[in-house]
Amino acid sequence: MPHYDIASNARPNAGLCRGIQLLCGVSLFASGLLSGCQKASAPPPVAPKPPEVTVAVPVTEDVQEFEETTGRLVARESVEVRSRVSGYLDKALFKDGDNVQEGQLLFHIDARPYEAELARATASVAQAKARFERLKRQEERARKLFLTKNTTQEELDLISADRSEAEAALEALEATQRLASLNCEFTKITSPISGRISRRLVDPGNLVKADDTPLVTVMSLNPIYAYFDIDERTILKVERLIREGKIPSPRDSKYQVLFALADETEFLRQGEIDFLDNHISMTTGTLRLRATVENDSLLLTPGMFIRLHVPIGNPHSAILVPEESLGSDQGQRFVYVLDDEDKVTYRRVKIGMLKEGRRVIEEGLGLKDRVVVSGLQRVRAGVKVTIKQTETKNENLKDAAPKSPGSQEAKAPAEAKGTTGTTSKP
Repeated sequence: MPHYDIASNARPNAGLCRGIQLLCGVSLFASGLLSGCQKASAPPPVAPKPPEVTVAVPVTEDVQEFEETTGRLVARESVEVRSRVSGYLDKALFKDGDNVQEGQLLFHIDARPYEAELARATASVAQAKARFERLKRQEERARKLFLTKNTTQEELDLISADRSEAEAALEALEATQRLASLNCEFTKITSPISGRISRRLVDPGNLVKADDTPLVTVMSLNPIYAYFDIDERTILKVERLIREGKIPSPRDSKYQVLFALADETEFLRQGEIDFLDNHISMTTGTLRLRATVENDSLLLTPGMFIRLHVPIGNPHSAILVPEESLGSDQGQRFVYVLDDEDKVTYRRVKIGMLKEGRRVIEEGLGLKDRVVVSGLQRVRAGVKVTIKQTETKNENLKDAAPKSPGSQEAKAPAEAKGTTGTTSKP
């Protein structure tokens, strides 16, 4: 086989050259096929449609700030009835859970031993009284005899001493008689107050020990107390208002509170604060207060759970927005506000009390601001939105709210201003 030196000027044969040319043609053909299989470039993305939101204009109303807390109803008077004498319980003269009146007979203890003791004491008093009368007359005769020199001073002094001794013995026996009479009265146990009685704790036939065995409990129902606690921050706020002369002190004037029972949603019941404790609890950091509540219908029962609204300060005008328009960002409350171009602006606010589904805004919002109510999840600061609906309850602020360009609300006739809400389209 002939050998060709590549470095030399010798030329390869014609077959080799044709093979190289064929290989190059195949490569060019394959490149053309691949380039022909590629897809055409995608069109540029379409801009997303602006999110639709509902906005609301803040309203102004007179509001009364209050502190919401919980409490319990407590009987104004509560007495655990015990017997003042020992003995066997003879009768229970009431029905468990009844309403009883002061002085009503509740129990009867076997009084026969105490009646016998009273009879003995009465006889002893009669005996001592007879002796005292005898010595008294004897002393009178001795004094007459002493004046006529028919008796000595020593005899007179002895008779006078006997009379004084009999008098003292009579007084002691009369005291014993009164005690025996009291014990007889104590065998009839009456209710010390008017109220509702509990179940009896001892059945007839059992031995009752004086001042030891509890028999029943009676609680007064009308009026009734409501005890509740106020935190230290609220206490300081109220104290500053009192020192500034804006409100009177609850210690010196009548202060009303509103409360609701466990199954009530509106705070329609009323009480009057009549007691403030003299110290703040170091355990809870709260001050204990008490209100007196009238209970003519006897619906309220000691131990009931209640929710209270304690007013703070006097009513004042405030800005309110729907509660659903508020968001939370690391403990800070904020709202989304639309500018004149319907772009979203992030605005931090300071909130106050909640009133009928609307939140008081203390700082950060004006009357002409438009607040995003619905669609908060679809918006962010700087994004332009489409107003789907505008809500307002303040008629005089409706025209002051900026309108979106081209909206139906901006084109509405003047006579349509009396409506409280309109639907607008971009």
